[in-house]
Amino acid sequence: MKRTTVWLTTAAALAGLAACTSSGSSDRPEQEKQPASARVSLTALRTAERSTERAGTARVRSTTVMGTQLSLTADGALAWRDGLSGALTITYTGGTAAEAMRGLGVTSMRARYLSDAYYARMGDTFAAKTGGKHWLRYAYDDLKALGGGAALADQMRSTTPGQSVRLLLDSDDVRELGRETVDGRSTTHYAGTVDVEDVTDAGLRRRLQDADVTAETVDIWINEKNLLVKKVERTTTASGRVTQTAHYSDYGVKVAVRRPPAADTEDFKNLLSRSSTNPT
Repeated sequence: MKRTTVWLTTAAALAGLAACTSSGSSDRPEQEKQPASARVSLTALRTAERSTERAGTARVRSTTVMGTQLSLTADGALAWRDGLSGALTITYTGGTAAEAMRGLGVTSMRARYLSDAYYARMGDTFAAKTGGKHWLRYAYDDLKALGGGAALADQMRSTTPGQSVRLLLDSDDVRELGRETVDGRSTTHYAGTVDVEDVTDAGLRRRLQDADVTAETVDIWINEKNLLVKKVERTTTASGRVTQTAHYSDYGVKVAVRRPPAADTEDFKNLLSRSSTNPT
């Protein structure tokens, strides 16, 4: 696999982590087409959406599987008051892309999300092969120049952990499945299937369509404080079956992210330019 493909895969994987999240809360009216029992669930979900949005920050640990291409875990903290920011440690656990990255000496990395770009610390072996700099910067504006990059950039700029809650609000078959214990806390489990054409938020619908998603199955668990504590999303895309599970905790935790040192940072667009003339 060419290095360009690896870097693009890294960009997509990091964006996929933020896809556990979505753009801000909505004010759409209750769906009157739902029966009374379902409207009770929608009211609870709307309350959870608002509570999660107001919290502003949380710790997150997640597992993502993208067909045979990639599987990874992530652990860290995110903030979403003014766009996405935060820091995660990402570990590649399997898939063809993970094998390619291991060839570059990368099995895990630190990722930092800021308002204009996100950064990946790729490790010493990678740095030795790419000019000695450890941090790779993916500017959102640069990503827009790539095929599909506009949707990826928009996704990274405006996200909250409430995507799954918001998606269920657009489901015709949302169900309350009862009380369950998650991470030692009592929660209520909700589930449903969402047709992307029925997604009310135009930006979210476009991003899902750009990823070749037509429908998703969504499960979420809400605690007694009306906060999302776990979600599982499953869908099928052109790249294969995608499953993402995320656990959220410590809402309101302080999240402070520093920009990596400029002297130790290389722009993705510069590497891409050099790869186009030397693709080996």
